[in-house]
Amino acid sequence: MRTFLSVIILTYNEEIHIERLLKNIVDWADEIFIIDSYSTDKTLEIARQYGAKIVQHKFENQAQQFNWALDNLEIKNEWILRLDADEYLTEELKNEITQELNNLITKNINGYYIKRRVYFMGRWIKHGAYYPVWFLRLFRKGKARSEQREMDEHLVLLEGEAGKLKNDFIDENLKDLTWWTEKHNNYSSREAAAVLAGDFGINKKKFYYKLPLFFRACWYFCYRYFLRLGFLDGKEGLIFHFLHAFWYRFLIDAKIYEKRKMLKK
Repeated sequence: MRTFLSVIILTYNEEIHIERLLKNIVDWADEIFIIDSYSTDKTLEIARQYGAKIVQHKFENQAQQFNWALDNLEIKNEWILRLDADEYLTEELKNEITQELNNLITKNINGYYIKRRVYFMGRWIKHGAYYPVWFLRLFRKGKARSEQREMDEHLVLLEGEAGKLKNDFIDENLKDLTWWTEKHNNYSSREAAAVLAGDFGINKKKFYYKLPLFFRACWYFCYRYFLRLGFLDGKEGLIFHFLHAFWYRFLIDAKIYEKRKMLKK
């Protein structure tokens, strides 16, 4: 059943993912926008095959790009769904969204939080406090925007209330571990800069960054892997939780330490 909502997808060289997502939603979503940062691969060629509306715009960061789309696209539907190219929806979630929007009574509901289910090396990372995590992804036009942050930007409602949907969307990036580590190396520089500027993002990070430098990365890994049962995610979970909870966090601290040392000279 076609659902009268508009989907916005930000892309840059996503030929490995975009067809999977478009196949997933093309017969369900009424309108699909691709906001592309001048891809050099087959991303746009694939998108055209599925009838997506393509707009190209220079990329600065995720928040700026998405807000630009909200301000400049001619979006015809009342409801908007934001997706990344490496994500897709379960059939249960598609059905739930359709039913929810068709049966919505209260006008005070302006958005919905949806659970993300992450797959890493083909395995669902179900433990280690990594599931469920909720994100505002579905919202009424004009009622939400992205925070203007370099890291950990989230969609936030401008007014009204948000509900929660029962079913998941899938985050499954198919690129290799080299790409993953390079991406998180870049993230670590941005996170270190944000911390040095006093921008901690979500509230739980304020507690984390009050802990001693370097120790906190070790503590966080132990918390996730042992106390929150990350070891139940198998070998893939060991790789993911170690790299994400320890290596990445330790690298951020190392860059914070390096920057502070340079400033003392």
